[in-house]
Amino acid sequence: MSSIRRQSIISSLVIYTGFIIGLLNVYLFTKQGIFLDPQFGLYNAFIAIATMMMAFASLAMPSYIYKFYPYYKEHLPANKNDQVTWALLISTIGFILVIVAGIFFKGLVIKKYGTNAPELVAHYTWIFPLGFGLVVYTILEAYSWQLHKSVFTNFLKEVLWRLFTTVLIVLFATGVIRNFDVFIKVFSFSYPFIAVTLLFYLLFTKKIHFTFRITKVTRRFSKSILRLCSYVYAGSVIFTISLVFDSLVIGSVLNDALTKLAIFSVAQNICAMIAVPQRGIIAASIAHLSKAWKDKNMALIQRIYQRSSINQLVFSCGLFLLIVLNFTDAVTTFHLKGTYLDAYYVIILLGLTKIVDMGTGLNAQIIATSTYWRFEMVSGVILLMLMLPLSYILTKNFDIVGTGFANLISITIYNIIRTVFLWKKFKLFPLTIQSLYTVLLAAGCYAICHFTFTNIHGLTGLFLRSLGFMLLYAAGAIYLDLSPDIKPVMQTIRKKMRIGKD
Repeated sequence: MSSIRRQSIISSLVIYTGFIIGLLNVYLFTKQGIFLDPQFGLYNAFIAIATMMMAFASLAMPSYIYKFYPYYKEHLPANKNDQVTWALLISTIGFILVIVAGIFFKGLVIKKYGTNAPELVAHYTWIFPLGFGLVVYTILEAYSWQLHKSVFTNFLKEVLWRLFTTVLIVLFATGVIRNFDVFIKVFSFSYPFIAVTLLFYLLFTKKIHFTFRITKVTRRFSKSILRLCSYVYAGSVIFTISLVFDSLVIGSVLNDALTKLAIFSVAQNICAMIAVPQRGIIAASIAHLSKAWKDKNMALIQRIYQRSSINQLVFSCGLFLLIVLNFTDAVTTFHLKGTYLDAYYVIILLGLTKIVDMGTGLNAQIIATSTYWRFEMVSGVILLMLMLPLSYILTKNFDIVGTGFANLISITIYNIIRTVFLWKKFKLFPLTIQSLYTVLLAAGCYAICHFTFTNIHGLTGLFLRSLGFMLLYAAGAIYLDLSPDIKPVMQTIRKKMRIGKD
């Protein structure tokens, strides 16, 4: 657990650094006088569609790596391991099929988005290099996680990728990039940039080898691999569609679609900060879960499950309420466009969605690395059946707030189903009495700070509310001993700072 804890903490710090850069980017996108709202909306539409392309093109190769890497490692020397070769080759073929489908359905895209989002249609072909870069990076990232290189991959995706965008924004703001058309075309190479960087790193450190010879491991497990990929592929595509469908619906059914998408994307970007520990914990835990299932170590799986739940719940509740306390004041204090105040209720709904998803622990990863990985597709189908009609109906009737409600309802039911499944099959359960204490503590700290500082605004209000909430919440978490990882982390910090005895 100490290895997972250490990698999770370092990864979280790296990801938070990236989000600080990301918040700077959002600020520059939404500040008066640099970008138009539809331009920021187009930027986010590019990312959403590239993510969907990745889901279709990857053909479940990341799951193939997660599940079978321990067997390749145990039975083959590194220079004869053919797993990553086939993963990259198959996903490249998958992306070629995506390109063919993109050409075939271009007319439908023009029909659906030509009126509400004409800028998307005008730059349609430039989404493909962005999508291909994300496909290659995702495969290499999955492989790197098995090598316990999650910190470096998180640095590339969360920090370097956002710095790439920051540089483009600065060049655009200073006139070096003279129009948005050039900006979005250069941005389309941001994912290819980090993919090539990761590939060079793996080659330079001799952590990756390519061979086109079909090894005994591939032959031995070929039927199992095909079964896994067919089921998981359907599930991952379904899940990814559910993640980006809200953006696609906003773009197709609402008037002034890209402006509405820009507002919704602000809420998404802010709430994405809440999920930072989740990314770090997933990256650090995948290899350990794969090996634990292989070794039938159920005690370790249960320990990872519960600790991932309480650690993520403590982070998500605290950060969510800190954001809610300060959002309105932050928009006015930092002179963002007034239209972004409309994101407030969306932030509340998406933030609650993150808390539900994180508080139920690593259920998706536990199922995906188990022998019941087929259930990922089943639960994904249920999610899609909920998400698609809810998103369409609620968005059409209640604007972007309806989109937020659709997310909350769908993800809540989705996680309940997976939690019940793990309990029924393996007697694994993520929640403890500390989970309840965490929610009550967070609500109490929020109420105290909200009513205490309700009439204090500007930078002073932001500072006092934030400081007061963090001190109360941290003190409560330590006093109640909400997570078994809190004391070891504090001891490590004291040791690093040379506080107390070594």
